[in-house]
Amino acid sequence: MTPADGAITDVVKATLPPFKPLPMRGPAVEVERRADGSVVIRSQHPPGEGPRSIAHLLRDKAHLHPDRPYLRQREPGHGPWRSVTYGEALRAAEGIAQWLLDHGLTARDSVMVLSANSIEHALVMLGCYTAGVPVAPISPAYSLVSTDHAKLKHAFATVKPKVVFAQDSAMFARAFDTLRPRDPDLVFVTVDGGAGATPLSDLTDTRPGASVEAAREGVGHGTVAKYLFTSGSTGMPKGVPQTHGMMAGVIAGQEGLRHPDEVAEPDLIPQSLEWMPWSHISAGNIGFNGALWSGGTVHLDEGKPVPGLFETTIRNLYEVSPIVFGSAPIAFGMLAEAMERDPALRTSFFKNLRYMAYGGATLSNDVYERIQALAIAETGHRIPLTTMYGATETQGITVTHWITERVGLVGLPLPGITLKLVPNGTKFEVRVKGPTVTSGYVGDPDKTAAAFDEEGFYKLGDAARFVDEEDPAQGLVFDGRVTEDFKLDSGTWVSVGTLRPDIVAACAPYVFDVVIAGQDKPCIGALIWPSPAAVQSLAAQGGDPLQTLAGVLKDKLATFNAGAGGSSRRVGRFIIMTEPPSIDAGEITDKGYVNQRATLERRHLLVDSLYSNPPGDGVIKL
Repeated sequence: MTPADGAITDVVKATLPPFKPLPMRGPAVEVERRADGSVVIRSQHPPGEGPRSIAHLLRDKAHLHPDRPYLRQREPGHGPWRSVTYGEALRAAEGIAQWLLDHGLTARDSVMVLSANSIEHALVMLGCYTAGVPVAPISPAYSLVSTDHAKLKHAFATVKPKVVFAQDSAMFARAFDTLRPRDPDLVFVTVDGGAGATPLSDLTDTRPGASVEAAREGVGHGTVAKYLFTSGSTGMPKGVPQTHGMMAGVIAGQEGLRHPDEVAEPDLIPQSLEWMPWSHISAGNIGFNGALWSGGTVHLDEGKPVPGLFETTIRNLYEVSPIVFGSAPIAFGMLAEAMERDPALRTSFFKNLRYMAYGGATLSNDVYERIQALAIAETGHRIPLTTMYGATETQGITVTHWITERVGLVGLPLPGITLKLVPNGTKFEVRVKGPTVTSGYVGDPDKTAAAFDEEGFYKLGDAARFVDEEDPAQGLVFDGRVTEDFKLDSGTWVSVGTLRPDIVAACAPYVFDVVIAGQDKPCIGALIWPSPAAVQSLAAQGGDPLQTLAGVLKDKLATFNAGAGGSSRRVGRFIIMTEPPSIDAGEITDKGYVNQRATLERRHLLVDSLYSNPPGDGVIKL
């Protein structure tokens, strides 16, 4: 094991201060190795207690903490916080539920939400849960960024909503105009009630009756709570039913990992800061439901880890000191840069922090070490970093629930989950079965059938391997996407999922992300998005910042190549991209994750220029 593998050497480790305690059980798994080469893995920890449904969970927490702040959001222009308590949220949700029932909506219908996270969005979602009517939150980019509304129309046709909610009538007027002709009976609901829409207050002010309690009592583990859509990296997004049982299964699995010696602090109200969109499982299911389960207060962050918006997150972190901070790896890099410049931010951030959690992509070792250096400087301890792995179709299925110096782990199965690793070429493909896994796709039996194997395991398309084959309790490490990997013309396999974060780390802090090319080519090529902060810093030094950056990256990649080993990890040429990734074209999600395949397809001319003879403009050979 070497530092290039994502580990810290034993010599360095011995000089570092200890970690803060992580209140979770340690790894314990049973492993079945089959004759066909597949490996089946289960946790030895049993699942804990989970809720009957998210609707019942809201009711129970509201009865327990009626006056506790539940959701907080700033007024426009980074104004003061406005909030609703648990009791107010329950009353509003029950009013919304009654209105939906009065308008004839059932479990066979749906309510589509077009806008981003907000208190009102949460109340609509909770009202749908209470009424037993599925909610379908979609990416706001489908309405606001897209020029043809193709994904919006596709999502609408998939779930056929009877009601559409958006925060603001004027902002979503163009999307309304697209949807209105598709169903003349469609009801639009907005907070302001403009442009012929029903004001949300009509729903929340509805007096709940006995039918609401009857509807809630009919909600159980098999009830569809919502429809979420996949990223659409291989076509139009697929609609995935999310049952209350799937969401409760994640909570039960996490409860099964709770350390038995952990003592609850009765006066402690967990605080969280959430920017990731509720149109995805990480925030909309795992984070949202986890905060509700803990009785915590959720602060809605209108910042994002992109230049011009991450400053909002920073301003919020001066006031909100979370117990657990979870986000995408890109946010951790930007946060490290900000805290390295501002000790006051560092103090506020680490004030109550117990551990951090990343997901959706691999955290680079460089960012990990910078975060730990900041934690040590502020607290005298290192901070445990955990990660949960999953997909829209599966919820969270594995977690790194023990202290480790490694990054890139996907952990081990949650209690109640069964993983199967199946040989696929030189790798092991991840498949999963358990209570958190969906039954299939909405209206698409062919894709549903193709998604599961003969034993009913869902096929994720990712690859994983044990850190140590002889000691499975050390966990699994992400080994790239089976479909992303390719061969050079020499027949050498290139593991894209592991190479990308290594290149980003080698080029830190100058690189935002990298897309890897080279299928059937003589060498690896890299399409590089520069870090905007790095470009600004180089511009301040005078001269052409991109020309300066090209020289810096050439030197860093040459150093990387020198220790990379064979051709499967050496970069032969690269080009710096000046056009940012496009959400509309599927190059990046609204969580900040880059789609390798979509970028290569959209920017195929850049790929061609990498390998043309002579190379195209801007191509730098190593």
